[in-house]
Amino acid sequence: MEVNYKYASPSRCMQSGDKTTLGLSPDLSRDEKVSFSGKLKHPLVFRDAMLMLREIVISDTGQKAKERPEYFEWLDQEIERRVNAHKAYMPNIRKALKQEMDAYDVKLFHQNNEIKKLLNIQKNLQKQIDEYDTWKDYNKIERDFWKFIKDRDYSLWFVLDPVITVHNDQVSFEAFSIDESVYGCLSVAMDEFDLLQEPKLGTTNIDFSAKLEKEMQRFRSYTDVTLSINPEGFTIDNDIVPEYVEKKIDLPETWIKGFNQVSSAAALSGIEVELSPSDMYDICAFLRKHKEKKSPRYMKWILEPGQRVQIVFEPFGTVITLNAIYNGSKRREEKIWGRRRWLVAEKLIPLSKAFYVRLLGFGMPQFIRADMGTMQMVIGFSSWSSNDWVKGTAFNIMAGFTGMGCYNQVYTLMKDKRCLPMEKIYGNLLDIKDDKAQSVKSGIGMLFRRGEGYFDIATGKVRFRQLCNIPIPEELYEITDIEKDVQKYSKLTFDNMTVKYTRKKEFIFSTKYKDKHLVLSGNTEIVIDQDGQITNVDCCCNKFKRGAKNISEPCAHILALYVASFKLLKLKDLEYDKEYKINDIMEMLL
Repeated sequence: MEVNYKYASPSRCMQSGDKTTLGLSPDLSRDEKVSFSGKLKHPLVFRDAMLMLREIVISDTGQKAKERPEYFEWLDQEIERRVNAHKAYMPNIRKALKQEMDAYDVKLFHQNNEIKKLLNIQKNLQKQIDEYDTWKDYNKIERDFWKFIKDRDYSLWFVLDPVITVHNDQVSFEAFSIDESVYGCLSVAMDEFDLLQEPKLGTTNIDFSAKLEKEMQRFRSYTDVTLSINPEGFTIDNDIVPEYVEKKIDLPETWIKGFNQVSSAAALSGIEVELSPSDMYDICAFLRKHKEKKSPRYMKWILEPGQRVQIVFEPFGTVITLNAIYNGSKRREEKIWGRRRWLVAEKLIPLSKAFYVRLLGFGMPQFIRADMGTMQMVIGFSSWSSNDWVKGTAFNIMAGFTGMGCYNQVYTLMKDKRCLPMEKIYGNLLDIKDDKAQSVKSGIGMLFRRGEGYFDIATGKVRFRQLCNIPIPEELYEITDIEKDVQKYSKLTFDNMTVKYTRKKEFIFSTKYKDKHLVLSGNTEIVIDQDGQITNVDCCCNKFKRGAKNISEPCAHILALYVASFKLLKLKDLEYDKEYKINDIMEMLL
């Protein structure tokens, strides 16, 4: 998807005495002309949060090329074998070849002398030609030009401009990492600003260059900093407005889909653990001092009800005990891969009052929310570094955001209100004729998939935000094959579903497929605990067996069973270890 950005001028910092204006140039190709101007009350907190957001953008923890020691060991052995064979079987041939080569060397020596004479003549002629060549300095000029561009705005080479949205109650900055495994969203409440003008709401991309980053590093506590988003751009020192800055970027499909899948994952239920800044420091300090060189490379969170949280770092086997207390009612262990990505939160440790870690279950993403008072930073990590937000799990299906639903009504409502909790969206739209709650939920999901909204973990609200300055192509948000399969299996799954409630207070949902038209013939099972998290999955289909065999790569049968189990998680008065068929459950509900 090719997108053109157009800025009235580069973003820049302007200083006058003890006053600094951080001027961000918005994308002029958008319909909504966003503008904002307000003086920051805590400029250093904002500075460090924005610098951390840029670190997320340029971070790339993708798998690098590996060494090949086995190959080079074999190569050394093969060379030695051939040398030995050569010495053993060809001594006479080697002697004859050496005599012949010596004769050729003498001839080559005389020919090289002739070539050198000719090269000297050519060199002298080339010097005479270059004196009259108008393009003689072209290569040097071109190298200097690209070096200038690289030094001036290194972000043009490999990063995408952050997305900024001005809401009624806050200003948010969103960004994605290069490897598309880390999402960052900085939310700055309106209470943080002394407004200098009435904001104009909307979403835009901002020109956030490496040069601007260096200028932001010079913010100090004794300077007044004003955040200004001005569509008209910013003049340079001689009051001459620079020419428009234009960028043409071919957005990867996975970047767009991933950005939209983050909201679906954020809307899933999970457990939340509150960490103090010292707890987060202990985690980052260990990761900073220890570099793993072999597998397994994960940290295992051991959560005992009423006990301090423990983390086991593999492959070292080191256990650290945090000050945080787990307030859940069930013991659980959570494994987290790609843990070195957590170091991006290191800058926020001295600025934050607390960190809130949301765990969604085995093989699922994690979210960290840093509470900095009037600023909130949400960081989302995919299951592991090499797994972006698009591969494997279809989070929109797990969250129930399937189909089109009443998307048009949801879009109209959200564009008008800009920000609403899900309950109020339901309250505003459930009076529509022939509409149901699932239709509203599907409409919210389609809003996310089209890049026209996102779920804000910090406030638990749905916010209107247009990701791109042009409509996203239909093939990037259309109903996928796995969704169609889930819909195809849904009725058959529900009719054959059984439920068992264990003494561990877990629900075991299972179903058996016997349809001759289906490739699958066997059982599908998922285990969900009382926190609504999936603790185990199993399916006899080939797709599941070939994959990771966990929720990070579910098949359509597991997703269909999970969707069917939504409304049954609140069942009460079930006997332990007794298997209930769907007919028995319906009688209980009636």
